Amino acid sequence: MATGNPTGDPGNVTESTPLLRNQPTPFPRTPKDGRSGGASSYDGDLLPYNNYSTIDWLHGLVKDSVRRGQVESPPRYSIRKRVVLWWDLTQGWVAAFAVGILTASVAFAVDVSVETVADWKEGYCARSIWLNRRACCSVADFDGSCSQWTPWAQGFRSAYAIYVGFALLFGLISVSLTMTTKATMPAADASNGIGQGQSQKGDKVTTGKILYMASGSGIPEIKTILSGFEIPHLLDLKVLVVKAVGAVFAVATGMCLGKEGPFVHISTCVGYLVGSLVPKYAANERKMREMLAVACSAGLSVAFGAPIGGVLFSYEEISTYFPRRVLWRSFLCSLVAAAALKELDPAGTGQLVLFETNYGVDYDVTHYVIFIFLGICGGVFGGVFCQANFAWSRSFRQLGLIKRSPVLEVALVVLLTALLQYPNRMIRDTGDIVMERLLVDCNVVTEDWICQQEARDEKGGYYAWLISGTIIKLILTTITFGCKVPSGIIIPALDAGALFGRMVGQLIPDISPGIFAMVGSAAFLAGISRVTVSLAVIMFELTGEVKFIPPFMIAILTAKWVADRICADGVYDLAQHLQGHPFLDSERALAKVRELRATGETALVEALIPPTETMEAITVFTGPNYRVAPSILRAKLEGLRARGLMDAGLVFVNNHGLCHGYITEAELADALDAVAGLDEEGDINLLDGIFSERINRSPLSVSAKAPLEYAVEMFDKLGLRYLIVVEEETARVAGVVMKKRLLKLLDE
Repeated sequence: MATGNPTGDPGNVTESTPLLRNQPTPFPRTPKDGRSGGASSYDGDLLPYNNYSTIDWLHGLVKDSVRRGQVESPPRYSIRKRVVLWWDLTQGWVAAFAVGILTASVAFAVDVSVETVADWKEGYCARSIWLNRRACCSVADFDGSCSQWTPWAQGFRSAYAIYVGFALLFGLISVSLTMTTKATMPAADASNGIGQGQSQKGDKVTTGKILYMASGSGIPEIKTILSGFEIPHLLDLKVLVVKAVGAVFAVATGMCLGKEGPFVHISTCVGYLVGSLVPKYAANERKMREMLAVACSAGLSVAFGAPIGGVLFSYEEISTYFPRRVLWRSFLCSLVAAAALKELDPAGTGQLVLFETNYGVDYDVTHYVIFIFLGICGGVFGGVFCQANFAWSRSFRQLGLIKRSPVLEVALVVLLTALLQYPNRMIRDTGDIVMERLLVDCNVVTEDWICQQEARDEKGGYYAWLISGTIIKLILTTITFGCKVPSGIIIPALDAGALFGRMVGQLIPDISPGIFAMVGSAAFLAGISRVTVSLAVIMFELTGEVKFIPPFMIAILTAKWVADRICADGVYDLAQHLQGHPFLDSERALAKVRELRATGETALVEALIPPTETMEAITVFTGPNYRVAPSILRAKLEGLRARGLMDAGLVFVNNHGLCHGYITEAELADALDAVAGLDEEGDINLLDGIFSERINRSPLSVSAKAPLEYAVEMFDKLGLRYLIVVEEETARVAGVVMKKRLLKLLDE
């Protein structure tokens, strides 16, 4: 037990050494309502995002500059020095190339496996059960049939039952694999003796957050990581394997989900594993996030055969830090991934374009009205979907039985999906096959069942299939997104939009309905995700229809504007909120500050100052000689852990109340371990030895009377981990603000 704490409660440390006696507290007492002095009143120190630790982007920048200075130090013109310098400059390019190759290899295995496993729901190949229907029928019989493909049953009812049975089996396999990645993010450090993902404060016990690392698309979690927070084990090799295999069986069920989002997570895992082998990335959290941003682009590149769209998607939707060097390496990584996948050719077409079309007709100015109409419908659906999915997650998924048993929820969704989708031939297959069929041009009537239906004079039944398919897709997508299986939202949104667009296209004469299916799919996805520029590029790379870029842009912009009016947040932002992942968006944060000021509240930095008890727990008075006893520091460290201040540290204040420096909890623990043999009651000189190396002597500070926008911009643009708040006239320390305390205020 650390000394200097007679009560034995590390959360209420009382210093009793001569150094700290009679030291006046610089922190004014704050009433319970937290209004006086601008201090915030919290339930202890368990902030909403206390499970997450943050990185310091500035610290990473300085650390990398020091490393590069050592690499470039004289003698610069020796052969060995040139080789070392050259290798240091090319490591990022080599890593990006490796990430592209590995991501394409994983994508090839997943693509081939998905098509094979999905076809097992209806039959098998007599030549080899491991062949999918496309490969099995690559050599057709003389009459054009495929005798090698053997259905499980001939009758509708028996085939229906087998289809449902296989779908349930695949769903249970996928969710069972996902359950193996269950992890708990502890609410406090296990070293305080509580452990098991629980922290204790007074009589309260808080259980750590439970996450299934391989579930969902992974994009919300990656956005959180790239914004500077940590989610342990999310990018481990085990998660990569489970995500890939689980996605195969999840997509094969026929559920309204896709593998495109999981591909982004998989490519990021690959980027993390490759980056961990490169010292300059492994030892620097800032540099590692550069590699992760590069890797993200490869995920969308292999998902859609869209290398340029993959780079833009990483920049627009996922990354918060995207300097020019990351752009160049992302370009290489995405290019290599797309080229490698084209050579591997999982679809057997030899084409990079996934849904290549060639309508051979052009649109005229009157069709712009239809494109705008599709954009409006896509925006309405996107806004309603975001609200409905959010409400579904907050209601049905919070039921005791469903919350305790994710397997039951997946089984129910799979059963409902199989029962509703099998009777409709348009939506029976997996999402990418559905999308491919809906974009068909029907130059030949026998080209597809859809073409045969559109060639008939009586289309009432065909309209019924289109309308029912659209409604079923919309409902199933709403209840499916968020299930505990690897799943993405991109393909289901494209399917729903293509169904609706194809239905609208039946009413437009002298032009292919597939054009409106293509534009409608872009509109619906834009309404859900609010992605704009990268989506337009992905769509023309996806279809090869460059001349339809203006219709894509019109529909996408219209859909975004309409959806924003219905629901301000896109699906990925809402998923972050539902899962409790922290994320600081400066534009939205500034909008919230303006709303706060409009209500008459004082929007100053002093609103972020922690409670007095917290400041007393994290402050160390150093006196005139900048010396302190190790026992004091150990007691303070225990106090941080016991109070749940996972991401905090200690601020050193001299006898004038001025900030002498700041040290994080992890660095404090390392420094104390290094001086473990010293007299606990003796004094340590903070200006010498290991503490002088670990303490940040010049932390950034801001006046307590500064506008709150200052803090928002400093945390966002500079990537700060903490900010020292000082009094306006004396420059004495008034508080220490963590990024999570700013997020807490904005959430309120």
